[in-house]
Amino acid sequence: MTQTSDPRLDDHEPAADAYDPATVAAVGKLTEALEIIEVARGHLYQFHRLTGTADFAVESAADQLREAGHDTFAAQLVRELVGRNVLPGRWTFQVVEDYDETYYRCLREWEERARQFTGGQRHLHEAELKRERRTNGKAGHAATPDERAE
Repeated sequence: MTQTSDPRLDDHEPAADAYDPATVAAVGKLTEALEIIEVARGHLYQFHRLTGTADFAVESAADQLREAGHDTFAAQLVRELVGRNVLPGRWTFQVVEDYDETYYRCLREWEERARQFTGGQRHLHEAELKRERRTNGKAGHAATPDERAE
């Protein structure tokens, strides 16, 4: 492993100092926005899964109500709720698809395009934080997975 003049730096880490700090920070902020949207998208998929699970539970409840002798109520419940749209004309999978196509994909593309200002490197801002915050040579503070503390 080759060390630079700063003992915290390692040749295998991205070199944030090769780029304008304001640019690195701005691209890092856009990456942060993408990470937030990734979490939001996960919640949207969770909404999709939970809503589908609830739809089947409603159907099961209707079956149980029918078995308990409440045929009319069960039939109305199924007719009104099972398979119902969550938004006008949309089931949850369509909401997820529209979100992906309308917003998520666009933000991902812009974040990727912004990395042109940092040599295409991802998480350059975080790499700089790692360089600043880790203790070189200390167990658990390796610069890369291959580095071993001595």
